[in-house]
Amino acid sequence: MPSIAIVGAGPQMGLALARTFGSQGFDVALISRDRDKLDDLVGKLEAEGIDAAAFPANVLDRAGLTRAIESAAAKFGGIEVLEYSPVGAFGITALTAPTGTEPSHVEFEMNFQLYGAIAATQAVLPAMREAGAGTLLYTTGAGSIWPDPRVANVNAAAAALRNWVMNLHKELAGAGTGIQAAHVGIDSSIGVSVIPGVEAARPEQITPLYWDLHTTKRDQAELVFKL
Repeated sequence: MPSIAIVGAGPQMGLALARTFGSQGFDVALISRDRDKLDDLVGKLEAEGIDAAAFPANVLDRAGLTRAIESAAAKFGGIEVLEYSPVGAFGITALTAPTGTEPSHVEFEMNFQLYGAIAATQAVLPAMREAGAGTLLYTTGAGSIWPDPRVANVNAAAAALRNWVMNLHKELAGAGTGIQAAHVGIDSSIGVSVIPGVEAARPEQITPLYWDLHTTKRDQAELVFKL
């Protein structure tokens, strides 16, 4: 069976992505820091007939992240799809406006968003190249495309990740590798509205974009979700 590794798996987008791909016959590797939360997600998926397993890792520990992905690949016989969207940056780091941003404010976000994504990619890319197939998907908020000065440090790192993914798409497509790389920008709060009077998106409204990028829109480098 094909498998997907979801880095940053949580109870909203991560679970919805697992269901979207799992319903199509994918095994699911869930990767995030909290073993107990992962085990809860695995239990929900297995109750729905989806084969899933937990691989705890912190994206800030790049060696540990690599080991988790390698363990997932060993269990499921490879990783066909990698999805990278680590959650939790908001609340872990201070949010800064441009004039209040120090290098350290961006440094954490670069480690969290861009460097973790690169490490995860390098963990799966050699096998994908050998197979001549694979899909690499990366998620940011819409601030990577349309910056919001209230979260300048987060936006800066997200924009760097988006830029790197767009270049990755061009390189892999141009070389005829058979590997798709694409960015998903989410221009909405998810699950719970953070702006009074503004509707929040349900995760299951968003996840079809990922399936499309894996299947029918492999020539696209980016899809943006807007309500």
